Amino acid sequence: MNAALRIAAWIIAIALVTLPVVAVLNGWIGGARWPMRHLAVTGEFRLVSDAEVRDAVLPAVRDGFFAVHLDQVRAAVQKLPWVRRVDVRKRWPDRLEVLVSEYRPLARWGGTQMLSENGELFPAPAKVMTSLPVFIGPPERRDDLITLYSDAKPLFLGSGLRVTQVALSARGSWNLQLSDGMDIEVGRNDPELRLQRFARLLPRLRGHDPRVLVRADLRYTNGFALTWQDKSAPAGAAATARQGNT
Repeated sequence: MNAALRIAAWIIAIALVTLPVVAVLNGWIGGARWPMRHLAVTGEFRLVSDAEVRDAVLPAVRDGFFAVHLDQVRAAVQKLPWVRRVDVRKRWPDRLEVLVSEYRPLARWGGTQMLSENGELFPAPAKVMTSLPVFIGPPERRDDLITLYSDAKPLFLGSGLRVTQVALSARGSWNLQLSDGMDIEVGRNDPELRLQRFARLLPRLRGHDPRVLVRADLRYTNGFALTWQDKSAPAGAAATARQGNT
């Protein structure tokens, strides 16, 4: 046998050994013999459902145990809204384990992103949670926005109000909006102390005046500038009446 025939023989022998392996790994054969029978999906599901994860995984497991590519499974689940992290493992002979970690949304960030409780920005799902507050500010200052929101949120609960927006300008000036539409200009200096002082007096301010308090400017050393509006005034009308330190 000459050299060319020996090389050809070796190539045929290698092909006969490797082709079945390649066929099994790609799911061309063997799917019925080594099926993936069990799928275990775990995680603290609040926003992602077990059914959504199973639907995403199913196309990747139809061709049997050996044809399941973990990177493909991970990528398919990672595309689901609210999914932060995915861990995938195969267990011989017929088990696939998928562990899902969710984002815990804290606020909406602009029009296309959301902010998690851990300070992570992630793409906003198609159905945005409108009950969450809106944060506006430089991305590198998002920890500061989380801190001020956490401090301000309980201050207004006694007045039956929620903080619906927290904004931090490029120059470091703070602004808040409340659930009744009130706009609060906090300024740059001591925002927590200014908000505490204002929130403490807010029930008395609202109780002593029949009008609607639409704006409070806290950028004063010893008081506030308040803007009121008559309850009968049409929505969007210019704020009227007195402004003064309180």
